Amino acid sequence: EFARYSPRNALEMLENVPGFVIRAEVVERGLGQATGNVLLNGQRLSGKSNDVLSQLQRVAAANVVRIEIVDGALLDIPGLSGQVANVVTQAGGVTGTWRWRPTVRKYFADPNLARFDLSLSGSGTATDWTLGLGNNANYSAAGGRTQIRDADGSLREQRRDQWTGELEQPQLNAQLAHKGASGSITNLHGLFRHFDYEYLEQGVRFGHPELADRDRGVRSTEVGHTAEVGGDHEFAFGPGRLKLIVLLREVDSTMADTVIVDHADATPTEGVRFAREGVETERIGRGEFRWKAGVADWQVSAEYAFNELDATSELFVLDGAGAFQPDPGFGGRDVVGEDRVELMGTYGRPLRDGLTLQLSGGGEYSRIEAGGQSRGFVRPKGLVSLAWKASDTLDIGVKLERRVGQLNFYDFLASVDINDDQANAGNYDLVPPQTSELQVEATKNLGDWGNTSLRVYGQRIDDIVDTIPIGSDGESPGNIDSATVVGFQWKASVELARLGWEGAKIDTNLQMERSRVEDPLTGERRPISNNLAEIAEISLRHDIPDTAWAWGSELGYYFYEKDYRLTEVGRFWEGPYWGSLYVERKDWHGMTLRFTASNLLDARSKWNRTVYVDRRTGPVDFTQVTNRLIGPIFQLSVSGKF
Repeated sequence: EFARYSPRNALEMLENVPGFVIRAEVVERGLGQATGNVLLNGQRLSGKSNDVLSQLQRVAAANVVRIEIVDGALLDIPGLSGQVANVVTQAGGVTGTWRWRPTVRKYFADPNLARFDLSLSGSGTATDWTLGLGNNANYSAAGGRTQIRDADGSLREQRRDQWTGELEQPQLNAQLAHKGASGSITNLHGLFRHFDYEYLEQGVRFGHPELADRDRGVRSTEVGHTAEVGGDHEFAFGPGRLKLIVLLREVDSTMADTVIVDHADATPTEGVRFAREGVETERIGRGEFRWKAGVADWQVSAEYAFNELDATSELFVLDGAGAFQPDPGFGGRDVVGEDRVELMGTYGRPLRDGLTLQLSGGGEYSRIEAGGQSRGFVRPKGLVSLAWKASDTLDIGVKLERRVGQLNFYDFLASVDINDDQANAGNYDLVPPQTSELQVEATKNLGDWGNTSLRVYGQRIDDIVDTIPIGSDGESPGNIDSATVVGFQWKASVELARLGWEGAKIDTNLQMERSRVEDPLTGERRPISNNLAEIAEISLRHDIPDTAWAWGSELGYYFYEKDYRLTEVGRFWEGPYWGSLYVERKDWHGMTLRFTASNLLDARSKWNRTVYVDRRTGPVDFTQVTNRLIGPIFQLSVSGKF
């Protein structure tokens, strides 16, 4: 099935499984139950920063024994549903893989030459190990015009600017797996990632009837690291098996945004700087005990998690002497913390041939401390899942789930976006959102044609986080009573050999959502801010028979809802249409070469917004239309093994 693609690692194999679309693990509260659809050797990874997809990229293709596609409800891992891929591997000796991906943009950005991945893995009698080194560097850029118009449509001001963003994030990680003689299994992992981001924007603003022309410069930086260590140990215990998991994680970051405005007349130079230092820590201890009673699988789990953010923020204003002076009315130190205990039980069994049931129930108790106040909460959680093999070619899964979301602790704190003239007042009363979801997924095997699947879902979200009024004139992320989401996802993989085109296939992915929430300012029903609206993707790949050459094309359309703040409504996006072409040489002196030309449909960086004098219930101040050029992007991927 995979020889025609000449994959170098397990991830490249999984990406070419017909009709299978990878869903990465959602970052949940603590570790909780499974949320993705990929397993490695039948197990979830007991980590958060080092996900299963990253680990698959470090597994050489030659070490993959098989890839099993099964319904998640048939497995004894709570939370899984729909199509799940279990990648079974077996290390043999010492092997390594590498990939270098230099990228060049035609406009604005410097070449990105430092993006690479390198991994080394090996095995002994009972121990497997993997080391990884890489830099997932990302450079982005755009430039163009902005028009500011008054409420009556007359032109108030024009702007012309360009920006670049450069992110370097070198990373070192390691995994160790050991199987004891008694059947115990131990997994250890560690990761250290340094990140260094710099955003530079230079622009001019002109044509304003009351202001002189201005040169405006923006510099934003963020430097820090992510460190994580953890592991799990599973062993026989009484009638079943007990798994103990520990995870320690820290994210340390220092950021600063600076805006400098120089006027063409005698007006003094203006400047503002917002700076923040923050340390996020997370500690998790979890135990899972599972056993079998007859045809039924049982599991009970208990988890304790502690999360804390310790942050200090400051706002500075440029004085007449050219020095930044602190604003005494803003900033200071804030500490936000949450202790959480979760207890869950899971029961699964076949009801009859081809029909399997999984039940999971329990809840969590959490205590949030922020702004000098402490609040406790009890929330139920659980799911009901059915997997039905309706025929040899049709699988149907149904899942009803209640889950609790993760808060961004920075949403508790006051902050300023000095580049976009936006501010959050801070909100110590935030609580995590809770989602109830009903999902039905059907997968159809089309034989030589490929396969297809359809997922239909509906959600009710209680305490959803959106922008709400704070005080008489402030705004900040806060909770709204409830919201609803309905949507579907259709995906298919179609082989074209039946039409006479040997080696060619088409993959499609179409997803659409419609959401509704009551606006906290107007009381009207509107979409959830920045929620997914539509995604459409189609790709063609042709592996030319009896050659080492392949080529392909990818087309994509991405569209999201507007962002509803209390003083403005807008949409910032890139696209909405993207297109690329690539050509690939699969075996050139033992390496795979691929050249890709992207953004061939001229996707743009756009920001359209309407800003009001006060709040959205009042008169319009101005409208903004930003349309920036991104330009074509060229990438060379060179990969191999040793």
